[in-house]
Amino acid sequence: MSVGTLALLAAALGADAFSLSLGLGLAGVPRKQAVLLVVVVFVFHVLLPIFGFWLGELFGRVAGQWAAYVGAGVLFYLGVKMIIDSFKQEAVVSPSALTGLFGIVLLGLSVSLDALSVGFTLGVAGGQLFLVAGVIGIVAGLMTASAFILAKWVQGWVGQRAQLVGGVVLVGVGIRLLF
Repeated sequence: MSVGTLALLAAALGADAFSLSLGLGLAGVPRKQAVLLVVVVFVFHVLLPIFGFWLGELFGRVAGQWAAYVGAGVLFYLGVKMIIDSFKQEAVVSPSALTGLFGIVLLGLSVSLDALSVGFTLGVAGGQLFLVAGVIGIVAGLMTASAFILAKWVQGWVGQRAQLVGGVVLVGVGIRLLF
């Protein structure tokens, strides 16, 4: 696998994590939870291609489809709730309510599952499996962290409607996970 192909693959796999993190960052996820999500996304983006390579296509189809639906549902729910609450002056969604350890792991898994299917095709990479998985994990982790940093900057620019924008982003990611 060429360096350019690997870079494109890693960026494509990190795109969902970037979008999710941008939406959560706009909603005001606390720094500790943001850092934890970055670590979870990194770990899943390293491990899932390796597991995908080892577990085979059948398990990936069954687990991948189920987890994608659950992840999409969670993101859609959180996004719609954020959009609705953005119009209420007194109520603000607490993103920490859905991003406890279990929520972070579920969200991290939902945006990392496409890396599982990539693992099935990494057989052609031969001995480069761990190198490829490591690069994918690093890129996804950096994209996740950069989304939180960007959200912090955009939040001041967007102002009071940051929660609305974040909700729209999360609904979009949830819908994208379904298709």
